[in-house]
Amino acid sequence: MLLYNTLGRDIQEFTPVTAGKVGFYGCGPTVYNYAHIGNLRAYVTHDLLIRALRYAGYEVKHVMNITDVGHLSGDNDEGDDKMIRSAAERGKSVLEVAAFYTEAFFTDIDRLNIRRPDVVCRATEHIGDMIALITRIEANGFTYSAGGNLYFDITKFPAYGEMARLRLDGQKAGARTDVDKHKRNPHDFVLWFTKSKFENQALMWDSPWGRGYPGWHIECSAMSTKYLGEQFDIHAGGVDHIAIHHTNEIAQSEAATGKHPWVKFWVHNEFLVLDHGKMSKSTGGVITLQTLIDAGYDPLDYRYFLLSGHYRTQLQFSYEALDGARNARKTIADRLTALSGKAAGTPARVTHKKAAVRLAAFKAAIETDLATPRALAELWGLLKDTDIPEAETLAAVFSMDEALGLKLKDAVKKEAPSVDGAYIERCIAERNAAKKAKDFAKADAIRADLKALGIILEDGPAGTTWRSAGY
Repeated sequence: MLLYNTLGRDIQEFTPVTAGKVGFYGCGPTVYNYAHIGNLRAYVTHDLLIRALRYAGYEVKHVMNITDVGHLSGDNDEGDDKMIRSAAERGKSVLEVAAFYTEAFFTDIDRLNIRRPDVVCRATEHIGDMIALITRIEANGFTYSAGGNLYFDITKFPAYGEMARLRLDGQKAGARTDVDKHKRNPHDFVLWFTKSKFENQALMWDSPWGRGYPGWHIECSAMSTKYLGEQFDIHAGGVDHIAIHHTNEIAQSEAATGKHPWVKFWVHNEFLVLDHGKMSKSTGGVITLQTLIDAGYDPLDYRYFLLSGHYRTQLQFSYEALDGARNARKTIADRLTALSGKAAGTPARVTHKKAAVRLAAFKAAIETDLATPRALAELWGLLKDTDIPEAETLAAVFSMDEALGLKLKDAVKKEAPSVDGAYIERCIAERNAAKKAKDFAKADAIRADLKALGIILEDGPAGTTWRSAGY
């Protein structure tokens, strides 16, 4: 299996720390608001990667955090606490807000057919683990106290910023003191706050450095290490985490354990963008999954839309593109329904040569840095190939869906569509529209679906006519 590793900025052969087993940590949500569809791209990517690993035969342990304390609006110890601000706006306690939006998040991932992690760890339930890790970092000489807070000193960690390729030589100690005058270096970061920036800080704990609360970055290091060990295989998140959050995680984790590398592979997905730029809660105008559902879309339409682009490429969202994804899913469902009506069951494994070739090409695409556009092309090629027996096509498609997660078995209708004249004419009209739009894959699929139902389409100068097979 080949994966792009941000740590080396190239595609590398994946080999786990322990043969056959994968430790996977994915950065989870800060539960102060609903996730928007840009946020959800990350979790679809995590799910796709985990499915691909399991499809390739690996046993995967998936750990994800829930941030319910300590995440400021700026990732570099700047701004307001997101949880406190949300609680104040809603007139609720921080833990009430966290519980509500955690449940909303899991509702969204269930709708997107994202498998839940094996371990879900909430920051507020792991404060002791964070304190223990900070204690190790301090004992190894990587910290200093200033203004009542405990900071990580990046000058003590020569490899700081390597993954993000940060240029630190031009930075001066004391820069940006208007943000935090206690930092010796602008890239130093807080491990433990005792002098809160905020009046009446809601959640605080006793610690060796005084009563306070953890910095955001320490939670992921503490919880991933607790559940996956001091070295593990894959850490995933969005590209926006590379420069600060993940860079700081590496520094503090390796400073504590002395293990290098702490994580073997770093996998980052690109942004989902609108026509005016990156989707962000701070700029307003975000789109949630419920927004799409209220507009008449199935959440799996959005999943298909995401799979149509590569996870490392910025993907521009539009409702026209989502319409295309919805139409593609409908065409697949109709085709599978037609095949199911003709097939006598589904074999346990694929044996037909052409189907096996398609399946092998699909597997190769998925295992080459999750090349989902290529993988979907193999699925469509399989569906259009009328030389492959119906049952074999179904078996191959359902095998592919173990990696894609589009719930294609559920897409098969219980009964084949009625093959009356009105239905056929509607199909012909839909096919003509597809041809006019140059969507020839859809046009071919409609013809194949009708053929599977015993209806033959014939194109002529006067348009498209139909007849029953055998006449």
